[in-house]
Amino acid sequence: MSDSLPGVTGSAGGSGPAARCGGKERGGWAEPGAFEVAPGVHRIPLPLPGDALRAVNVYAILGGDGLVLVDSGWALAEARGALSDALARIGCALGEVSRFLITHVHRDHYTQAVLLRREFGNRISLGAGERPSLELYVSGRVHGLTPQISRLRSCGADAVAERLMASLAAGPARRAAWELPDDWIAAGDGAAGPAVITLPERVLEVIPTPGHTQGHVCFRDAAAGLLFAGDHVLPHITPSIGFEPAIARLPLGDYLQSLRLVREMPDAVLLPAHGPPGASVHERVDELLAHHAARLDAAADAVSSGAVTAAETARLLTWTRRERALDDLDPVNQMLAVLEAAAHLDLLVMQSRLRSTVDGDITKYWAP
Repeated sequence: MSDSLPGVTGSAGGSGPAARCGGKERGGWAEPGAFEVAPGVHRIPLPLPGDALRAVNVYAILGGDGLVLVDSGWALAEARGALSDALARIGCALGEVSRFLITHVHRDHYTQAVLLRREFGNRISLGAGERPSLELYVSGRVHGLTPQISRLRSCGADAVAERLMASLAAGPARRAAWELPDDWIAAGDGAAGPAVITLPERVLEVIPTPGHTQGHVCFRDAAAGLLFAGDHVLPHITPSIGFEPAIARLPLGDYLQSLRLVREMPDAVLLPAHGPPGASVHERVDELLAHHAARLDAAADAVSSGAVTAAETARLLTWTRRERALDDLDPVNQMLAVLEAAAHLDLLVMQSRLRSTVDGDITKYWAP
């Protein structure tokens, strides 16, 4: 599933906290290997065949006699082989992973942990907010992109839905491994501060960051100045919003609030799930907030210009850093574009900048 959502802003640049990575790693971040990004922390890129994202970063945390991985990769033979080889470079093996700390339930982050647990008994921890979506997958009540296809139809995007289904039918069939985790990571109660995970040589704060998914969490190592950001803050692209079977009512509102929450914390080195590490979290969050403010204005202008549905709005906007038209995108990114437009329109309604109604099965918008 691609997170290469259209409408991206530029790179976070080089200011802010410095990362322990050289220019070669920045330019070829998806190349296989194990790259030290901080003492006792190695970044391991795992392949995502056929996905524009190219790779997902898994972070290996060494300490004492323990090995903990933040995220696990997609349950593919290529990803398992790359993970095994990378761990061998730092003197470890798959069976030595004591625990997977998963930022969210998307298959490129979660499913390899499930397969490895079946073989080695590793422990899996996942944010409690992911439970509704994961239970839908485990029960078999939801398959693939069925919820997104239904959502496209409510956006007036039947043609996009048909193209997406045809593309999926023509592609290789890949079944994801869905099982419940060993434990659900609950958020802190507010008064006592964030929940924490105590490892042999470091403490990680659990930061709930809903938006990309409802149960997305980041892990913050305050002492080392690191943020394991998952897909919440990415250095070159904006993450998809509400891309899950149990969709939140206002996922973009959740996402922007989560960005502000992270912005209020002391700055840290960004350790993202996709893209090179090392940016300033604050600098990139500021860019993402500015990006979405501009996209909200653009969506409002599209409705003022005559767009009535999310699909019509998406056609009046441009996408990706190359400012491409909706019809120039592949079916998956057309889906993401329409759903992003809908997320912005729904937030504009909540802000009273637009109004909406449901006409049959289609949501329509107008300017008050």
